[in-house]
Amino acid sequence: MGRKLTRGVKWKSKNAQGYFADLFKQLLEARPFTRSGGSPDTELRTFRYGSDAGGGGGGEVCDSAEPAAGTGQKISEWQAGWNVTNAIQGMFLVSLPYAVLFGGYWAIFALVFVAYICCHTGKILVACLYEPDERGELVRVRDSYVSIAITCLGERWGGKMVNIAQIIELLMTCILYVVLCGDLMIGTFPDGPVDQRSWMMICTMLLLSCAFLRKLTAVSWLSFWCTVAHIFINVAIVGYCLSRAPDWAWGKVQTKIDFHMFPVTLGIVVFSYTSQIFLPTLEGNMIDKTKFHCMLNWSHIAAAVFKAGFAWIAFLTWGEQTHEVITNNLPTQGFKGFINFILVVKALLSYPLPYYAAANLIEASYFQGKPETPFPTCFAQDGEYRIWAVSLRVLLILFTVLLAISIPHFALLMGLIGSFTGTMLSFVWPCYFHMKLKWETLTWGTIAWEGFIIFMGVLCGVIGIYDSAAALIEAYHIPLPYPPPAPM
Repeated sequence: MGRKLTRGVKWKSKNAQGYFADLFKQLLEARPFTRSGGSPDTELRTFRYGSDAGGGGGGEVCDSAEPAAGTGQKISEWQAGWNVTNAIQGMFLVSLPYAVLFGGYWAIFALVFVAYICCHTGKILVACLYEPDERGELVRVRDSYVSIAITCLGERWGGKMVNIAQIIELLMTCILYVVLCGDLMIGTFPDGPVDQRSWMMICTMLLLSCAFLRKLTAVSWLSFWCTVAHIFINVAIVGYCLSRAPDWAWGKVQTKIDFHMFPVTLGIVVFSYTSQIFLPTLEGNMIDKTKFHCMLNWSHIAAAVFKAGFAWIAFLTWGEQTHEVITNNLPTQGFKGFINFILVVKALLSYPLPYYAAANLIEASYFQGKPETPFPTCFAQDGEYRIWAVSLRVLLILFTVLLAISIPHFALLMGLIGSFTGTMLSFVWPCYFHMKLKWETLTWGTIAWEGFIIFMGVLCGVIGIYDSAAALIEAYHIPLPYPPPAPM
């Protein structure tokens, strides 16, 4: 099975690479950012990758998501499914039992229902890439989420809105990794001499080298071991929960809704399913595009079953004592410390990928030289980063850490992000774009369903942002775990 999943993908190494690195390698083409004589290309598919990541001069770039002929970059439906499944079943799985704490069976239902909605919006988003030609055959005329937005909302606002949402999503993912490190370390050493914020700053020292990252190959080989570690952690937690089955608190899973915290719960669930920004490029690189719907169906079914099952049995095991990060509930200090240490290493190794993507999107949007962009290029004549450019990349890391230190509450921050960018990228925009581009071909049932999704996305987004922000403000005044005072 593993051989089938990795066969035929164009990598410079023949070893298995990780799920997230696999996806980004498909997206990050080894080409300059700008079209000749045109404006900067801010698509995820045009990130620099490899040794030719030079300065942003006017070069040639693919005008479609199709890989160049002869690159061998096509992927099978198994590889695409592997990417999607792992993208929506990442590290943030550890916070799902906390969602059941406040949402009960409704949170479990949401884990399945949101998977169904996101699967549907993923399909219709890809459908927006196609238009019928004069013979009535569907032809791929767009290549990305941003190009769809430009068609529907105009070049001035469409691309910018989706681009900003992508940058926020990626930077917030970086922030969540840092917060997770702090949560895990303080859970491992609750009585140690270092508090949660200090652990975050210590972890930051290990992340500063990301500012010099120019080749994704520098971290991609680690992603496979990140995935192996995550599978091991999931098996360990599920195995422990099953061993405690006789003591499960069946009566603790509530059927009523905590209206104050349930919107936060929905934000957590939505964030855990956000993958729409990658789907256009992923579909464009598939060998057989007719299998895209089947692949998306099964990857979301697998995610929904595992997430709902994991969240349910973990909550049954710990009940009302469930923590924001479920590994902090593990019984013995040695077992908990071992699992938490593996998760911290995984979080640190996962940080460079969204950071790399966010930094390059910002660079492509604002630092390609005048008059195309407001600021000069980040590269000197020899193709190396200028000193001020490296300084800005270091500041971007420090910015993510500063926000993490300011908002050190993992689940609440995850709910806020899901309510903000998650609902727009996964619910509202795909349905709006689909109805705008395909209105004449849609049935009234489809229009009603997609209108309902938009209504749900806006409603849950607004209420979720308000409740998540209110919960964060309230939690901000609660003291974090600090080391006990030294005896006199």
